[in-house]
Amino acid sequence: MAFFKIDPEKLPKHFEFQDKEEFWDQKWRDLKIFEYQEDPHREIFSIDTPPPTVSGSLHIGHVFSYTQTDVIARFKRMCGKNVFYPIGWDDNGLPTERRVQNLYHIRCDATLPYEKNLGLQPASAKEKKEKQRPVSRANFIEICQKVTSEDERAFLKLFRRIGLSVDWREEYSTINHQCRKLAQYSFLDLFEKKLVYSHEAPTMWDVDFQTAVAQAEVEDRLTSGAYHNIRFGVEDSKESFVIATTRPELLPACVGVTAHPDDTRYQHLFGKKAITPAFFTPVEIFPSELVDPEKGTGILMVCTFGDATDVIWWREKKLPLRQILDSTGCLKKIQFGSESFPSINPDKAKTFYEALVGRYTKQARSKMVEILKNHESSSSLTDEAPLQGDPAPIEHAVKFYEKGDRPLEFITTRQWFVHLMKNKYRLLEMGEKIHWHPNFMKARFRNWTENLQIDWCISRQRYFGVPFPVWYGLDQNAKPDFSRVYLPRKESLPVDPMTDAPEGFKESQRNQAHGFIGDLDVFDTWFTSSLTPQIGSGWIDKPERHQNLFPMSLRPQAHEIIRTWAFYTIAKALLHENTIPWKDIAISGWILDPERKKMSKSQGNVVTPMHLIEEYGADPIRYWAASARLGVDTAFDDQVFKIGRRLVTKIFNASKFVLSQEGESSQITHELDRSMVYELSDLVQRATNSMNEFNYAQCLQETERFFWNYFTDTYIELVKNRAKFSTDPTDRNSAVTTLRLSLKVLLRLFAPILPYICDEVWSWSFAKESKTQSVHQASWPHQDEFLEVEKPEFIDSLGIAMECMNQIHKFKTENQISIGTPIERLKLAACSHDERSLRLVMGDIKAAARIENIELAEDPQLTSLKFRIF
Repeated sequence: MAFFKIDPEKLPKHFEFQDKEEFWDQKWRDLKIFEYQEDPHREIFSIDTPPPTVSGSLHIGHVFSYTQTDVIARFKRMCGKNVFYPIGWDDNGLPTERRVQNLYHIRCDATLPYEKNLGLQPASAKEKKEKQRPVSRANFIEICQKVTSEDERAFLKLFRRIGLSVDWREEYSTINHQCRKLAQYSFLDLFEKKLVYSHEAPTMWDVDFQTAVAQAEVEDRLTSGAYHNIRFGVEDSKESFVIATTRPELLPACVGVTAHPDDTRYQHLFGKKAITPAFFTPVEIFPSELVDPEKGTGILMVCTFGDATDVIWWREKKLPLRQILDSTGCLKKIQFGSESFPSINPDKAKTFYEALVGRYTKQARSKMVEILKNHESSSSLTDEAPLQGDPAPIEHAVKFYEKGDRPLEFITTRQWFVHLMKNKYRLLEMGEKIHWHPNFMKARFRNWTENLQIDWCISRQRYFGVPFPVWYGLDQNAKPDFSRVYLPRKESLPVDPMTDAPEGFKESQRNQAHGFIGDLDVFDTWFTSSLTPQIGSGWIDKPERHQNLFPMSLRPQAHEIIRTWAFYTIAKALLHENTIPWKDIAISGWILDPERKKMSKSQGNVVTPMHLIEEYGADPIRYWAASARLGVDTAFDDQVFKIGRRLVTKIFNASKFVLSQEGESSQITHELDRSMVYELSDLVQRATNSMNEFNYAQCLQETERFFWNYFTDTYIELVKNRAKFSTDPTDRNSAVTTLRLSLKVLLRLFAPILPYICDEVWSWSFAKESKTQSVHQASWPHQDEFLEVEKPEFIDSLGIAMECMNQIHKFKTENQISIGTPIERLKLAACSHDERSLRLVMGDIKAAARIENIELAEDPQLTSLKFRIF
């Protein structure tokens, strides 16, 4: 059968990627290649795709990680799997609210009524100098939805441009009707199982965002501070001691003093009471093994609350609660001399404290230093001021909300929590059942879970999110009774307790005595995002599909959100269905700037990708993304784009040559051709093994090396004369058949990474021959394709010929003969093995090297791939 031969003159000189990317994107959609089929007879490969946070534009890091996932999806599809590959947008939560607040210079005031046709425009620079405009809750949510909708359209455009093969029918947003329903269903399910609870307790609080945050959202930042050495008195004693603290402004909230039980410096103080300077409050001195004797002076004050350890001591020792910070981070009014704030000198305490009221913590700290320099604030029997010397500057780790600008505070508030602490062992067990790629990333999950200190706080005091489906009964004074919780029926979900009334009540009873009040809070965005496998599978509405898709096959994600997205998704799957959410998890690295710093919007070093796609095309950008191994941080380097573009160009030009050769499909008989097929078969095996391990970078590296070293730079050069001019049909057809087989295999190996150029070349000839309109409908190369080709007499004949050509070129260069200059005669010696192999391929070598006669000789002193030319 004659091959379909192309006319290269009818093809453009260069790959016109701008037009072709648009063409193939539409073609793929028309062919419905990427649509998941509800077919119980096909093996499913399901992907729990990360929904990117909708808070502005996508950056090059998104292209990097999402392309890597797409490579896996395309590979699995070519392997015959029924690929489920959805896409979502994580559009609710604090990042969206902050973007809207900054863009429109507004703030939400839940007490205001809804204003129809508000029609706000992004604020000008002049308007941003004024106070933020207050808008109603409904207006604020409406604006958030408008902004996220615009962002999502831009995201979709970029993702299509880089060739993501997602099933766009499965597109969702985490604030849409279905996701709100699912998240509220999840809450009700956990409530029924007694796995969620509401509790008033010290909570990590962001004073700017005005909301509680979870442990997983907290990060340590190195911050400038100072140790303040402060002398405390001892009740009914002349004794005193010095505490070193970085937070003297919390002195009014001091409820205890502690030191390590083995610290001989302070053992005699245990059981006594210290007197705080300036506020003259007696507080218990007790031992605790949590104290580090080497830190500061080895003795410290316990305040409500300076950090998580203070919370532990407060609970274990049943210490008093003295909350002096309000939700904005300011020191609020309190009354010294009262039961809550005792003092042996209340008048002085009031005077000193009044100087702190209304100040933010940083301002209060400075003022507190002034107070402690005054000897009248001393609580010891000495005449010296409590502050010992000047504050000593230090750099120390301070906890921040990952998206916040000021340190977190511990504020006592009522929040909803999920029981995780009592499920730590089971969470660790689930982590072990999942295959982690790379495997060392499992340690990050294990370490985070083992060091978990508090239950998951899932309530947020924000507006643009999924509301808690909860109402509370009101007593005769219209005060909420938090023990009287009203929940909706699951069939009525989703609900908004701010506009819907609970069953058995009328709207007129809202906020009235013996009526009800809706829960004001919304879920932590991770409470919804942790359900992405269930969102895709149709957990509630499509139980049969859920059974087929869940647990999913793969979760791809970045390593910095192992403690959030991976952890919470594993937790939800465990608590709801006692299983894992996916079988494999593939962890990508970060994109680093040229100075090896992580790219992030906060650092202002991000690169937006669209102009790079316009300049280089999608395939070279995908090449760069697929060159990085899983779990490895990668520097942004546009030189790699150029390498990728060079590869695309070479595929385009080499394919023109191969597919323009005339011949018929035949047996591959020539030694060189058989050796090429043998090497190709070995490549397919290595590439397949790599891809099955999600090691696409290794697959690309192996395939690219083969393409350049074996196929284009060697094999094509060696056989092109035989393919074009040989008068022996058997030899010519053997060459043409091998060329086409090699190209057909290489295109499929490259296709998941370089989909546009591979489909363009495939369409020239292979689409007609194989009756597959797209390379992505073709099967992944398999060893069966090489079974009919006999092994070469010497399996390394191609490698020997390749090295022989290199030595001939070197000989010409050293003798100042151009590579293309013909030579009449050459003598060449090789070891016995290589000499016998070369005799079988000498015709191709002579034609490629332009040597009329090559006299071969055996030299037993030479080793393989070593030649002597004379």
